[in-house]
Order: sequence, then C-alpha cells, then structure tokens
Amino acid sequence: MNLESRVPFLKSLDSNSVVFAPLALDPLAALLAEKAGFQAAYLSGGALGFQYAVSEALLTLTEIVDVARRITARCSLPLIVDGGVGFGDPVHVQRAVWELESAGAVALELEDQVAPKRVHHHVGVEHLVNAEAMCEKVSAAVEARTDNNFLIIARTGANDNESLNSAIDRLNKYVDAGADLVMAFGGNSDLKAISSSVGAPLSTIASMNRQSSDRWQDVGCSMVIDAFTSQAIMISEVKKSYERFRNGEDSGAKVDGEALHRELVEFCGLNSLLDLEARTTEKKVL
Repeated sequence: MNLESRVPFLKSLDSNSVVFAPLALDPLAALLAEKAGFQAAYLSGGALGFQYAVSEALLTLTEIVDVARRITARCSLPLIVDGGVGFGDPVHVQRAVWELESAGAVALELEDQVAPKRVHHHVGVEHLVNAEAMCEKVSAAVEARTDNNFLIIARTGANDNESLNSAIDRLNKYVDAGADLVMAFGGNSDLKAISSSVGAPLSTIASMNRQSSDRWQDVGCSMVIDAFTSQAIMISEVKKSYERFRNGEDSGAKVDGEALHRELVEFCGLNSLLDLEARTTEKKVL
C-alpha cells in the first residue's frame, strides 16, 4: 500500500489549483486516472453499491476496506474513501479510521445522515443527524488516526435539506471538531458563500465538466470529486452494445482485442511477473 501518497496529496490541496478526483472502483480504474494525470481518485460508496447491485446503505466496512486496499496496493495515486455515515456511532467511526488509514487511503469522508444509512437517500430522501452527533463522529475520527496526514472530510447535506445558513453553521462546527476539509453541494453562488464562510478547504461532488477549472476555483472549491461519470460511461456504453448485438446489429465495439490485451499486460505492471516466471517456472519451457 502507498502510505507515501498523503504528503503529495496535501501539497496538491495547498496549491492554487483545484484538485480533481475521478471515481475509481478498482485498481485498473485508478491506474487509468493516474495515467491521465489526475491528482487523486475517489472510492464512492454510492457507485460501489451500484456495482455490487445493492445499496450503498448495505455496504460493510470490510467491503469498502477490501476495495481500498486492492487499489492502493497497485496504484500510487492518492485515494479518498467515501465512509458514508461512518458505519455506525463514534466507536464504529474509529474502527473505520483504523482500517482505512492502514489500507493506505489519504482521506476519509464522513456525512451527517443518520446511521444506518437508508436506501431512500437514492431517491432524494435524506435524514440528517443533529450537528452535535456529527461533531462527535468527527472528533472520534480525528482521535483515532495515527497519521495527521490522513485527512478527515466532513460532509453536510444541510444545503439541500435545511438551508444555506444551516450548512455553513454545521460545517464550521465540524471544523471546530477537527475536520480538515468540508464538503457541500449547490450552485456556484451557494458554494462561494460556503467557501468564504467556513474555515477549511471546500470540496464538492459534481461532474468535472460542469465548468472550467478556473470557474471551480472562482467559487472557492479546493477539490472536485466526480463520483459517477466513469461508471455512467461504462453502463451506458455496455448497455447499448449489448442491445445492438441482441437485435442482430453490430455491437459497435471497435476494439482490437489482442492489441488491448498486450497493452493491459504492460499497463497493469505484469512484465515483472513475466520476467520472474521466465527465470523460474517457465525457464525450461522457454
């Protein structure tokens, strides 16, 4: 796992440019993001829940940690992990920090919805805990970490469910409880109001191509996480390809399979394994 990625991630957040983090649900996706030049990747609970054909609300800490560990074992790109509601009360939050810090993540995101998280959040029904309860979780997370470079991101849904002023008030309380970054949602005017009123860097989840990097910077976002685009592309393109094939049409997949296979062997770092086999188990064959 790549524990050394935390310091470069901190430096990228401290720079004047916006950090963009696309979705990564496996090591290959993270490697593709790294190859493209992104500064971080994001393991989304929502996207992983869809990938497993269950709700994010049903994912366990063990499942999230397993995916995170697989990614950090094969890719040096800083990995931010969606910890949802922390898998329970402050005690459960502490174990989440232990496990994800050990797994090599650079940051854990916690949100202020009720625990256990409800499936209804998928259809826009969110139940927020009070600010005091969320502060207890944030404090527990900060207390549990052994590396201060492992960041705690406190997310609120208050802008959608209460008011802009409530979101600002909550986030300032979360910062006072120890959060290193905050996360909120809304239009540019709301994000600008939040970034100018809260004493920590602001992150949000949105499509990266919603607006330019300069515009994201103008509204005060230090980090923009795109938690769905890559999954949406995969789902929509595979769905169309399958439908075309089953309708007796060309699938539309114009891919040189053999060339792509050779590329993936190199891209995924398998050459060292080929070399090892050539020196050992395959030496008589070769």
